[in-house]
Amino acid sequence: MTQNDTRPRTDAPSRLHPLENPARSSLTGPHAHFAESRGRILRYPSDVSPWLALPDAPDARDWADVAALAGPGNAVALAALREPPPRDWEIVFRAEGVQLVDASVNAAPDPEAVVLGPRDVPEMLDLVARTRPGPFLPRTVELGTYLGIRRGGALVAMAGERLHPPGWTEISGVCTDESVRGQGLASRLVLAVAHGIRERGETPFLHASASNTGAVRLYESLGFRLRRRTEFLSALVPATLPPR
Repeated sequence: MTQNDTRPRTDAPSRLHPLENPARSSLTGPHAHFAESRGRILRYPSDVSPWLALPDAPDARDWADVAALAGPGNAVALAALREPPPRDWEIVFRAEGVQLVDASVNAAPDPEAVVLGPRDVPEMLDLVARTRPGPFLPRTVELGTYLGIRRGGALVAMAGERLHPPGWTEISGVCTDESVRGQGLASRLVLAVAHGIRERGETPFLHASASNTGAVRLYESLGFRLRRRTEFLSALVPATLPPR
C-alpha cells in the first residue's frame, strides 16, 4: 500500500477482552451510531465525549489518520492506550487510572432518583463545573441513562452511563454538590445506575483516578473490584504534519 493510497482499511475483530479497549469496543458495538471515523480511527462527536479510539495495535498510518481527524495543534484524549503516541506529539496530560468491575455490587433502585434528560443538561453541566467528576459535555447524556437527586428543586447529585462495550456499561459522571456531601447520595446513585445496567443483562464497570483513593475505596466498599490499571492521556497533534 502506497503512502497516498486512500482505499479504506479494514480492521480485524479484536481478540482482546472488550474492556481492554473500551472506547473502541463501544464505538464498534452499541455506540456505533455515534462513531465518526477516518481509516481505522473512531471517535465520538466532540459534544458527546472527548474519547478517541485507536486499533489495538496502531501503526504510523493510524496516527496520521488521528492527526487528520483532529487537526494540527489540537488535543486528542486517549484511554487505555497500549502504545505511546509518536515522539513528536506533546503529551499535555497524563494520569494513572484503575478499572473496576462489578464483583458483588448490591445494586438497587433508589426512590429519590429521577431520570435526567436533555432538558436537565444546563443543570448537569453546572453541577459538573462545580464538582469536576471528569468529562461531561452537552450531549453526554445521550450515551445512556443518567439519574439525579434534587433537593429543594435543585440538582445536587448525579451518576450515569458512558462507555458501552458489548455486555458491559460504564458508570460515570458521579458527582455530589458540596452542600450535601457525606449523605451517601453518590453511593445510592451508583447502586441505582448499576441496577438498571443489571436489568439489561449487562455488567457494570467504572474507571477512577488511581490517585483518588477515597473514591476507589468507596467503589470497592460497594462491591467493585480492581480489574486492571490503565492510563489516560491527552496529546497534541503536531502543528506541522508531514505530507502524506
